[in-house]
Amino acid sequence: MTVSNTDLIVIGAGPAGISAAVYALRGGFSVRVIGKGGGALTKTPLIENYYGLEEPVTGPELERRGIEQARRLGADICPDEVTGLGFGEAGGFTVEGRKGTYTSKAVVLALGASRQSLNLPGIRELEGRGVSYCAICDAFFYRGRQTAVIGAGAYALHEAKILEPPTASVTLLTNGQKPPANVPEGIHVDTRKLAAVEGEKKVTGVRFEDGKTMPMDGVFLAIGTAGSTDLARKIGALTKGNNIAVDEHMATNVPGLFAAGDCTGGLLQVVKAAYEGAEAGLSAVRFLRQSKQ
Repeated sequence: MTVSNTDLIVIGAGPAGISAAVYALRGGFSVRVIGKGGGALTKTPLIENYYGLEEPVTGPELERRGIEQARRLGADICPDEVTGLGFGEAGGFTVEGRKGTYTSKAVVLALGASRQSLNLPGIRELEGRGVSYCAICDAFFYRGRQTAVIGAGAYALHEAKILEPPTASVTLLTNGQKPPANVPEGIHVDTRKLAAVEGEKKVTGVRFEDGKTMPMDGVFLAIGTAGSTDLARKIGALTKGNNIAVDEHMATNVPGLFAAGDCTGGLLQVVKAAYEGAEAGLSAVRFLRQSKQ
């Protein structure tokens, strides 16, 4: 299912994403906000250091108010999990979700900082030497080789589908969790608990808690849902560690792609996220206006 095109897609419904949406809507452009929920704000019991709060408010309540504010101004609020980001055939962007594919002329990434890893021996030591976080970025290097994706959700399945055509094999390692539904026949599934990623100078395999090993050339991590930095890497946006690199107007090196909030690093506070979201929304407005000229 492909959903109709909008001027701007905001990925993330927290303070940064909603602020971007509000400013873009006030600029006269159509906005779709895609967010699954469950971000950092929903895990915050009370907030009392944000301007204008006479009494403390819970994180979930502040999030609800923001979403309803954007909805009132005309935002299309879409509760979906984003699994991929790419370029459209006729320009602009395509955003892949569990429920469908969405298209837009510009995108604001505001999913927070969430490159998730596992506390397993070998993962940190072998990053960049067989351990990867982006299938679309690195699948080319594993043509005809044995690969695995660690994860059990829709994002992990999405990454496995990218690896399946060029590689000799791809195995979804769920690490004891239930595998996602509708796994294609060409993708193997192993639900055993993991003990380590093995290798010295490069990945050579994985070891399970039962003591058995599986030879492997590349291991891709896709734990939980895709974060902003994961999505940014898929289309060549520059990153600094686990943060997206942006200029003073929250623009990335990819024209039409902006980022705001925790995914850019710095102070992890609502006030900073709201400011950066506003800046990203205004920058998107300028980009969209110039695109019409």
